[in-house]
Amino acid sequence: MNLILWRHAEAEDYASTDLARQLTARGRKDAQAVAKWLRARIERHAVVLASPAARTVQTAETLTDHYRTADELAPGCDVGDVLAAAGWPDGIASTVVVVGHQPTLGSVAAYLLAGSDESWSLKKGGLLWFVSRAREGNGQTVLRAAISADLV
Repeated sequence: MNLILWRHAEAEDYASTDLARQLTARGRKDAQAVAKWLRARIERHAVVLASPAARTVQTAETLTDHYRTADELAPGCDVGDVLAAAGWPDGIASTVVVVGHQPTLGSVAAYLLAGSDESWSLKKGGLLWFVSRAREGNGQTVLRAAISADLV
């Protein structure tokens, strides 16, 4: 399974509610650049899950029109919520893109790679790509890519 954790791009600091915060012009540009990079590398029918926040939906829309919002990915969710939504490690699909928030995505990364309950930093618009695989009967997590918008 491929699990791609994509943090929403830069958003407004303030709105009527946290969920209503929109991407800035820079955020839209960064999300489009990362989406272009990602689109060239994943299968067309990858499952894309987004938090119900406007900024994550707008980020997901730069990749595809075929995404689903998942309330369990809203700001404040935990590692277990993200992994359950994606079906890790077997997957609800061969590739799942989760568009979400810090600090949760950083916590998922720390858990997957180090078994840690820390929260690692992930830049706005950045993504981490993990692969779940079996080697000699043991499950392994591999970091396939770490990308930020300024690198694409």
